[in-house]
Amino acid sequence: MALSLAFAASAGRAAEDGVRPPTTKGTKTGLDVPRYVSLKSDKVNVRRGPSTDQPIIWVFSRAGLPVEIFAESDNWRRVRDSEGAEGWVFHSLLSGRRTVLVSPWAKGQESVRLHDSRSTGSHIVAELQSGVIGDVVECDGEWCELTIDEYSGYVEQGKLWGVYRDEEVE
Repeated sequence: MALSLAFAASAGRAAEDGVRPPTTKGTKTGLDVPRYVSLKSDKVNVRRGPSTDQPIIWVFSRAGLPVEIFAESDNWRRVRDSEGAEGWVFHSLLSGRRTVLVSPWAKGQESVRLHDSRSTGSHIVAELQSGVIGDVVECDGEWCELTIDEYSGYVEQGKLWGVYRDEEVE
């Protein structure tokens, strides 16, 4: 038990830095743990433990919000949001669709530029506010191509939460 708690604590620190911690394969899915997924619905109960007998500690209310899975137990996934809050979510309320939050740590600060190509010198398509959700088209480890409503373009990967630093997404 102490080993799994130590791993979870180190995974949390690494995720905060944007660096992907060492991965293992999930015991139920065989997929990488940790990994990012998104919420399927506008109402997702987060529980203290992996069971409907466990109390609901809060409710996510934003479909498409990215969360990080860092543990699995039967049909339950232990997730962490961009603010570091953790809890258990039933697997069917999560989607493999990759989404990101634009600089959630910079609330009320400068906007993030959506460019028309992978260069800070390229044309600016839009100015994105902190907390905007974007759909990931692909990431090359430095830039992510996103679609956000009717806009599409590129954002520097380090300005996004929902992808690891240097992670490639196809």
